[in-house]
Amino acid sequence: MKVFVSMDLEGLAGIASWSEVAPKISKEVAELVEEHVKAVLRGIEESGVSVDQVLIADSHAAGDNIPYAITRECTNVSVVRGALRRNYMMSGLDGSFDRVIFLGYHAGVGTLNAVMDHTYSGSIVQNIWINNMRMNEALINAGFAGHFDVPLALVVGDSSLKRELKDAGLNSLYYVVTKEGLSRYAAVMKPLKVVLEEIRTETALSMKCSRSELPVVKYETPVQLKMELKDTSFADGMSLMPAVKRLDGRTIVFESDDYEVVFNALLAALYIGYSIKSMK
Repeated sequence: MKVFVSMDLEGLAGIASWSEVAPKISKEVAELVEEHVKAVLRGIEESGVSVDQVLIADSHAAGDNIPYAITRECTNVSVVRGALRRNYMMSGLDGSFDRVIFLGYHAGVGTLNAVMDHTYSGSIVQNIWINNMRMNEALINAGFAGHFDVPLALVVGDSSLKRELKDAGLNSLYYVVTKEGLSRYAAVMKPLKVVLEEIRTETALSMKCSRSELPVVKYETPVQLKMELKDTSFADGMSLMPAVKRLDGRTIVFESDDYEVVFNALLAALYIGYSIKSMK
């Protein structure tokens, strides 16, 4: 078996503000990151399932948050690090993987009482839809996994994201709630010991679960990506991309029959947005 883990930070236990995760994480947060990752790895080991490879994609900001030292005692664990990479939060995933885990994920932009709500970029994106369905990062990335017929096994994140995924029909996956949001920058944090134990237990259960019982997220083709931006200048730049149509001052649309093409068009659009932002 091959397991892919995509790790973000905003959905981890103990995190409630941008100052804790940007531009660089503190020693305390680095320790939290390591503890969350190790809980997943312990769960995989304790499941008794033979796992040939665990590939962990460091998927927050510049992708330099997971200590490489976690692989010191592991012969089957690899880490994807660094930025400006194809498929970003899902770098390295292909059809050879058996299941996917999302660790530290959060709710989408505009969600009520969601801690640090955003969808890929809080400063660039106002809203994202795929096939007219409002997206969060978990749904976008699950669609990428589904493009390769890889199911989503476990999500670790805040309570608001759990409700979003339930509303999207993802009721059969395993989920660990790390905190209950009170506002964008406040939450009731569950005891860390409880969270880590639940991650270990739910990971083990998700490993032993038959692949056929886990949800595979697929979007009908042609896949339409619609992005409402924070600023008209972002749309000015993104509309220069081939095949991108501009609907109004702040909204663009892109379509393709290939989900991976749509996924990377989203990333390219965001890089254009960041470039424009730096010019202001």
